[in-house]
Amino acid sequence: MEIKTQKFILKLFPEIMVKGSSAKRQMVGQLYNNLLTMLGRFSDEITVKKFSDKIEVVSPIAYVVEVRQLLLDTPGIEQVLEALQFDNMHTLDEMKVKVGEVMHKTIEDKTFVVRAKRTGSHAFRSTELEQTVGGYMLATYPSKGVDLHNPEVTIRIELINNQLNIITQKYLGLSGFPLGTQGDILSLMSGGFDSTVASYLTMKRGIKTHFIFFNLGGVAHEIGVKQVALYLWSKFGSSHRVKFVSVPFDDVLTEIFRSTHESYMGVTLKRLMLLAAQKVANEMQIDALLTGESVAQVSSQTLRNLALIDQVTNKLILRPLATMNKPEIIEIANKIGTRHFAESMPEYCGVISKNPITHGSYKRMEREAKRFDYKVLDKAVEDAVSIHVDDILDDVTTNTAIEVVKELNDDMIVIDIRAEDDTIETSCKSIKIPFHKLKSEFKKLDQNKEYLLYCEKGIMSQLHAQYLRDAQDAKNVRVYRP
Repeated sequence: MEIKTQKFILKLFPEIMVKGSSAKRQMVGQLYNNLLTMLGRFSDEITVKKFSDKIEVVSPIAYVVEVRQLLLDTPGIEQVLEALQFDNMHTLDEMKVKVGEVMHKTIEDKTFVVRAKRTGSHAFRSTELEQTVGGYMLATYPSKGVDLHNPEVTIRIELINNQLNIITQKYLGLSGFPLGTQGDILSLMSGGFDSTVASYLTMKRGIKTHFIFFNLGGVAHEIGVKQVALYLWSKFGSSHRVKFVSVPFDDVLTEIFRSTHESYMGVTLKRLMLLAAQKVANEMQIDALLTGESVAQVSSQTLRNLALIDQVTNKLILRPLATMNKPEIIEIANKIGTRHFAESMPEYCGVISKNPITHGSYKRMEREAKRFDYKVLDKAVEDAVSIHVDDILDDVTTNTAIEVVKELNDDMIVIDIRAEDDTIETSCKSIKIPFHKLKSEFKKLDQNKEYLLYCEKGIMSQLHAQYLRDAQDAKNVRVYRP
């Protein structure tokens, strides 16, 4: 039996199904449109059908791996069922033979049970369909027998009028609401564990998440944050275009050192970031801001200091990590694939307060705030640069100082910094150092050689080449993009 297409049945997030009919219809419609946008990038041969309680996707076999992963990473989907579809099935005998043909190898030396769902008008009940198929497979193929309560294998079939769907695999989806159903938010991104996980959580909840980055003086840091923003968008949010805003904050930092008492510097910096983010959000007509802050992790995150920080803005501020501890946050970062990005992110510590206040005074904060020259902040916002996240690759490769090499010679050594196990084959020597180990391993290499960093899209290689230039004065590093 040659299979040319793969069918996916998408079960919707339960919170969608309990909404009123209007809200449910709107959410299902949004998910349907999101899938059309994203799957259309693979092939126009992929079909998407919308029902009141599910969505069906049929893909050519050539795209199954990519389509499956996309569906598993799409907010709004509770379960992804893989099914084989057979049309014009009219009798129980036809159905039992077809199920046996497809599923008999799964029950060898195992107990099994058949579970069936029907939609439409038939001359038999679902239990009769289960008994007929189960009895036929028990009599025709080797197994350890039927077990109705604790089977090792559950054969799932769905009959929609005369269309038989045999479920071959079942996966848990991302859940959450379809992206675009819950409005927009502006995420304050540093590229570390907290801000990336917070951004993922709002995307999962169906919120269109834009990014704002406050540059405290590092090209490599900005490239790194752009890299992880592009990763999050590509994996969980590519159904919608979002923006990445970079705000130059080094002059703001200088003004903080001039005007602010050292114990209030950390809180002041956070307040000014929120104030700048509010100005940008107003221009973008966004109602809420997002931060990765968690209560009491550091001095600026005690409840009193968070209250002092929030005082500066009238925007709604979401902090989805507020009650999480660091191991919980790292576990999510592991799951979504951002841990290595966070661990290798260059750090630019702008304000290290001596004896930072942990229980700030409202009156003292008011006095400190009055000494700051807000023209400096206005100028920083005025000089902010905004691009669409999907334009980051072109932006990084055009604006970075690191030279890009397209052709190799025998004296060069290519370092493949991708996290995957495979290493690029080149006409010169190539070695493997995953990007999260590059900082420590590069020092051990012969510094008289010329090294070219390689990754699939060229963003990570730009980031880490710039970092090696800044941190280790490695002038023998460039980027390879064939």
